[in-house]
Amino acid sequence: MTPASRPSPVVPTIDLAAPGVRHGHLRLPYSRDDSAWGSVMIPITVVAGGEGPTALVTGGNHGDEYEGPAALFDLAQRLTPEAVSGRVIIVPAMNYPAFAAGTRTSPIDRGNLNRSFPGRPDGTVTEKIADYFTRHLVPLADIVLDFHSGGRTLDFVPYAAAHELPDKAQEARCFAAVAAFGAPYSMRMREIDAVGMYDTTVEEMGKVFVTTELGGGGTASARTIAIARRGVANVLRHAGILAGQPEPAASRFLDMPSDDCFVFAEEAGLVAFAKDLGEEVSEGEVVALIHPIARTGLAPLAMRAKHGGILAARHFPGLVKPGDCLFVTATVEEAP
Repeated sequence: MTPASRPSPVVPTIDLAAPGVRHGHLRLPYSRDDSAWGSVMIPITVVAGGEGPTALVTGGNHGDEYEGPAALFDLAQRLTPEAVSGRVIIVPAMNYPAFAAGTRTSPIDRGNLNRSFPGRPDGTVTEKIADYFTRHLVPLADIVLDFHSGGRTLDFVPYAAAHELPDKAQEARCFAAVAAFGAPYSMRMREIDAVGMYDTTVEEMGKVFVTTELGGGGTASARTIAIARRGVANVLRHAGILAGQPEPAASRFLDMPSDDCFVFAEEAGLVAFAKDLGEEVSEGEVVALIHPIARTGLAPLAMRAKHGGILAARHFPGLVKPGDCLFVTATVEEAP
């Protein structure tokens, strides 16, 4: 039996197809020292009304990113079937073990869920979660919104994003949903490595996919939570699942045209930024200094922008190691 033909060990405790509101869990058996017949219980809510499309909205793909969970636990509590034409599947914390621990990766197997797709039904706990989404939840959806922010080690200008895709009609649908989200910034996003990402799996199924980066630093502000709440409602309106039009919002369109947008730390030390998020940066300009911390009197290493634009992301907190993503620049463009 191949992995693709094996049944998933994940079992929903609610009927995903039933009308009305259902609150429950995705139960994944996990035998461990403190619970021989234990389970990982991932919260899920399904709200189904009349005829219409299905939206899958997710947060907590990384466990230390909080805007998505804050918006989606709130949505699960407030959304009624009378307001819905179609169905909304809400999973506020996809990688629930990581979310409960406040860590990017799972404390069970150190799995990074967003590098584990399409997953395996006979793999690690994280791979089993990825497999269930790939084979059982994403196929139900017409549109997928997956919330991210910078977690404990990055901070971003708040943006919604989609990717350049081979299918230009699909790409256009994705960017239309990004525009509807209405974040302060909208990004044509470039990934350092897209292998194993939820994004890639969803896009390869031909779905409309929107992701975000809404701040970071291992916390969430009132502003970024408000952006997430308004954004998910706007995407559901755009999809025709909620009535009305998306709330209009000014959004600057950003592009990441090359890998030169990423700058990585080359030495360990204390980083002192010369630019704040959203500020303009010129090619060759010093954006950060890395100070050696073992002794005084040593000159810092100047880290310069390889590509002009604005400072779209920066390392968080203040100490860096070689190889850390230090900062990201993005160019301001016309909307697609």
